Amino acid sequence: MSDQIGQWETRGKTQTLFRRFNFERYAQTRDFMDALSELAQADGVHPQNINFSSTYVNVTLDPTDSGQANHLLAQRIDALYKPTGH
Repeated sequence: MSDQIGQWETRGKTQTLFRRFNFERYAQTRDFMDALSELAQADGVHPQNINFSSTYVNVTLDPTDSGQANHLLAQRIDALYKPTGH
């Protein structure tokens, strides 16, 4: 299994996947979180942890829970992200 997926980092003994998504405004953060929620519900695979502030969202996925499904979820989450200035 590859340890890197795009800009996701592997962390900890259980090799969770982590990524921070940065935004300029809260409205962008909220739109991203709403889209992430819809994606997770549609896929039936959910992040292990999500925490956020007004201008960022941290997402942690646990590949040991759902294996390849979380790797695919990471790629689909990346596709939702519209970096600041784009």
